[in-house]
Amino acid sequence: MKPLGPIPAGFEAIDGELAIGGRPVSGWAEEAGRTPLFLYSRDRIERRFAELRAAMPEQIRINYAIKANSFAPLLTFVSTLADGLDIASGGELEMVRAVGFDLSRVSFAGPGKRDVELEAAISAGVTLNLESEAEAGRAIAIAERLGARPRLAIRVNPDFELKGSGMKMGGGAKPFGIDAERVPELIRHIVDAGCDFRGLHIFTGSQALSAEAVIDMQAKVLDCADRLAGEADVTLPKLNMGGGFGIPYFPGDEPLDIGSVGAALEQRFTELPETLAEAELFIELGRYLVGEAGVYVARIVDRKVSYGKTYLVTDGGLHHQLAASGNFGTVVRRNYPVAIASRFTADAEEEANVVGCLCTPLDRLADKAHLPRAEVGDLVAVFCAGAYGASASPSAFLGQGPAIEMLV
Repeated sequence: MKPLGPIPAGFEAIDGELAIGGRPVSGWAEEAGRTPLFLYSRDRIERRFAELRAAMPEQIRINYAIKANSFAPLLTFVSTLADGLDIASGGELEMVRAVGFDLSRVSFAGPGKRDVELEAAISAGVTLNLESEAEAGRAIAIAERLGARPRLAIRVNPDFELKGSGMKMGGGAKPFGIDAERVPELIRHIVDAGCDFRGLHIFTGSQALSAEAVIDMQAKVLDCADRLAGEADVTLPKLNMGGGFGIPYFPGDEPLDIGSVGAALEQRFTELPETLAEAELFIELGRYLVGEAGVYVARIVDRKVSYGKTYLVTDGGLHHQLAASGNFGTVVRRNYPVAIASRFTADAEEEANVVGCLCTPLDRLADKAHLPRAEVGDLVAVFCAGAYGASASPSAFLGQGPAIEMLV
């Protein structure tokens, strides 16, 4: 048998069935009219924000990176809880505009911004996190043509990375950001051009579960920002410290100790240098805020045995849950937290493989899992599905189409 990842704490059962938002998942499936579906819990998102704010220093502001989950009702809800939103495309700018969020509190990062995206962001008053000197030149030229004063920040590619992160976004040669040694000169150029310089964005990695690694990264980010601002002879109006806070997906993973992270930041903030004394200090998070609030629900449509092994074939799969299938950046496939939602409190009694409906052996949701015996019609739940599920999976593959999404 292969162990399953840990189910996030706090999920309840009603009459033995997994319940979300005070209702069994079968009730939500009936309301939706079909499966598969994603269920996102308002209560879990709200509690995550509250717990994070309680752990972090009062000065810290929280940005939501909408690439994690841009489902419109969820985005609207999160926008009432977050201090700012981070986008990575013109399409995401339109999503944010549609929910009526204050665009002056939006920042736009990502390499390869097209001129039409730069123009839209500048016209809207969005802060551009510049990824290269060439992008800076294009943004300034576009702003001059528009007669606008652009809000420009610089994304820094530092000479360090977030240790143990799932994806490394800084340190060494990267397509992201401007190498730290070249940043002071660009700051001076932006200021001399009369732009509204909005500070620095330093994002080094994602999906870290070690408080020690996050604390080390944040200390280095503050040191780096101080050094670069000092060399450019400016004080920073804003510093986006990045994020990197992870959530447990796999067997053996433990939750990030945000209390220790917050305490270390609190101590560090008592001795901020002059370059950062008046800066707005942000952390930028996506999956940490919404990942554990989501559950993907699929229905078993076939139960079969092949050469002695049991397969539970569902109407879902990797076209909605690419990461859970092991095809989104993992080297060795490990099981996500998975349960038979219809028999949530039942004892495990068999080894089964949970698979999707696609014509590919890559379509796996759980391998050799120890589960209650399940039958055709039962519902399967994949947890930690609130981030990079619907927003990062190939829903058009084989013409299957998207899953239903519900904020409950």
